[in-house]
Amino acid sequence: MFYFAYFAYVAATVAYFPLYLSSRALDAAEIALVLALPQLARVFAPAFWGWLADRTGAQRAIVAFSCAAMALGFAALPYAPGLPGIALLVGVVSVLSAGALPIVEAVALASLAGRPGAYGPIRLWGSLGFIAVVLAGGAWLDAYPVRTLPWWVAAFGLASLAACAGLPERQVHAKFPETAVLRFSARIVHLLAAGFCMAAAHGVLYAFLTLHLQRLGYSSSTIGALWSLGVLAEVGIFLYLPALFRRYSLAALLFGSLVLGVARFAAIGWLAGALGVLLVAQLLHAATFGAFHAASVAAVHRVFPASAHGLGQTLFSSLAYGAGGAAGALIGGWGWEHGGPGVAFSLAALAALIGAYFAFRLWRMGL
Repeated sequence: MFYFAYFAYVAATVAYFPLYLSSRALDAAEIALVLALPQLARVFAPAFWGWLADRTGAQRAIVAFSCAAMALGFAALPYAPGLPGIALLVGVVSVLSAGALPIVEAVALASLAGRPGAYGPIRLWGSLGFIAVVLAGGAWLDAYPVRTLPWWVAAFGLASLAACAGLPERQVHAKFPETAVLRFSARIVHLLAAGFCMAAAHGVLYAFLTLHLQRLGYSSSTIGALWSLGVLAEVGIFLYLPALFRRYSLAALLFGSLVLGVARFAAIGWLAGALGVLLVAQLLHAATFGAFHAASVAAVHRVFPASAHGLGQTLFSSLAYGAGGAAGALIGGWGWEHGGPGVAFSLAALAALIGAYFAFRLWRMGL
């Protein structure tokens, strides 16, 4: 229930928030700046929330607080004056809400008792929530103005708040070995680097795919369907995860996903006008997000000690998804301004290629 509601919220912000910001008269660089703020918040905020959750055991209360911040922040967004007001509000909400997903990821992995392949059939409900909203949202925006977006994003935040009431609490680790995670092993460093690169590539995608497709003449309904296609492919890979985890190592899954990411982002940048190419590129979301994310979550759970799983997931969220996603949005904005979507998505492909090197090193280390 939580995954479904939370990723409904994510879908609305990823697929349609750039259009809302454009309707507020922000240009590409300003949109990139606003979209980078949640990622920048994830550089430092999740680690604090994860540390607090591991020390207090108050996982459910922290997640509830995060969801309430999401709902209230987006309800206030229509009243934020111009770029400064929007940026301030988005930044504050991003810091306050950054702990929700990584803490739930840690709780989910802990509940599986060493069966990481079983994560996929649970996590796929988030993908289904994402699909429902991007499809419904595309049809909605063909009929109604994009200025209505903050209200339904706030509603999804409230739904997440309601769902978190049933989350289990985990044991408090009163003697948390804090120095253990400060002595980073080579495997942790390479895992964080690979995650950073893949998140940077997706930072370009999330910031500019909708605007890119709109510029090419695709309707809002078609754009929503294309987002949904990618997430449907993600659902398929989540269902197949137990078999994939039995057959391939975690590092092999990370490496293969990054290599396919190079092809996907280059195709989107230069060949998105051809619908057939775009369909294949969106199907590759099964690898570039689905398989990569699941393997990353399992890898973090493996390389961090049990007493630091909450901090491990939030640290990965901070340094990989946070810093990487922010870098991708900002670099994509620079590329868009100076060379258009082709250059922006070529930079995404380059980030995936660099990440493949780090994943290959992990493979050699036996992860």
